[in-house]
Amino acid sequence: MKKHVEHLWQIANKSERRIVGLMSGTSLDGLDLALCRIRGVGRQTQLITEQFITLPYTETFRKEVRKVFSVKEGNIELLVLLNTFIGKMHGKMVADTLRQWEISPTDIDLIASHGQTIYHAPAFLHPDSGYENATLQIGDGDHLAMTTGIITVSDFRLKHIAAGGEGAPLAVYGDYLIFSDEFENRVMLNIGGIANFTWLPSTALAHQAPGFSTDVGPGNTMMDAYMQKHLGMACDLNGELAASGTVHPLLLEHLLSDPFFRASLPKTIGPELFNLTYLEKALGRVGGELSHADVMATLNQFSAEGIILTLKQSLGSIQNWVVYGSGGGIHNPVLMRHLKHSFPENVFKNTNELGVEPDAKEAVLFALLANECIAGDGLGSNLFKEGMPDISMGKISFPG
Repeated sequence: MKKHVEHLWQIANKSERRIVGLMSGTSLDGLDLALCRIRGVGRQTQLITEQFITLPYTETFRKEVRKVFSVKEGNIELLVLLNTFIGKMHGKMVADTLRQWEISPTDIDLIASHGQTIYHAPAFLHPDSGYENATLQIGDGDHLAMTTGIITVSDFRLKHIAAGGEGAPLAVYGDYLIFSDEFENRVMLNIGGIANFTWLPSTALAHQAPGFSTDVGPGNTMMDAYMQKHLGMACDLNGELAASGTVHPLLLEHLLSDPFFRASLPKTIGPELFNLTYLEKALGRVGGELSHADVMATLNQFSAEGIILTLKQSLGSIQNWVVYGSGGGIHNPVLMRHLKHSFPENVFKNTNELGVEPDAKEAVLFALLANECIAGDGLGSNLFKEGMPDISMGKISFPG
């Protein structure tokens, strides 16, 4: 063990680290793998993404994970088996990719693994249970470390909960490190399965409107689930079906009626609430038959409205901010059109303009969290809104 601790100490004291960031989201489309070169810590952090790839999952694997994903009752044996299996599988995917890139594992300092979220349970989803915030990501870090021979930092979200947060969203920490700007107010909008954003005020505005991250509602999760169930397609490519339909006002009203949309910020959510059962209940209140196109048009508007409502709720009279988008949802022109129409005075860009590929951003952010876990000294507890504890996150697994 001593040699591993000494190696970790050496990594912590290097001026530059190479870290592989891994992200597997609720869409289950694949494993995002970002090879990052990170110099320094805290506000002195400098990052270059050397390589990025998304490695697709097989449909067989997706079906197995969906048996235990976001369900209140499931197969505990399968859950336990998948925890080991995903750790090994992700480790093999990393090892194979490094070989393809002709990079030796000895040239990599750390792996930062988000794991696969199985259930996210903020306290407001189970108010009468007597339990507090909880979350579970599987894909064991020890198996990742043993499979690759690389020190692995994983299971980031539980420390956030232990420190008083909800375990999500964690984007504010990485966003703050590399995207904060002295003069520009920035909204770092990520539209994955769930949509969230980070508010990064300029230096001049930070004391009046401190930074924070919050989930805002569904991004792609309900649209994708509907397309998969009813049309046998992975997603509504380019929003084509939504564009051919008409938004149903009463259905949209019912979809937006959940107390989540009126809850104080920051807040978190997942497919545990926003799923096809939620849609079916809303459709039941509306009555009648809706075409697939009209349902998709309404779901698209629903995803946009969650973002729009929360931006208006949180930023209020602040007008001069720029949106930098990331995640799969930014490739949906119908969804982006709704957002731009609601904020005609604001500029919409994507994170490419800040040096990070939009699809790589979440994997990059976990590499940053691992860098801070190993080498950082904290960011300063007065920087963020309440509910954003200033802590290091991640559990360390040695390869031996």
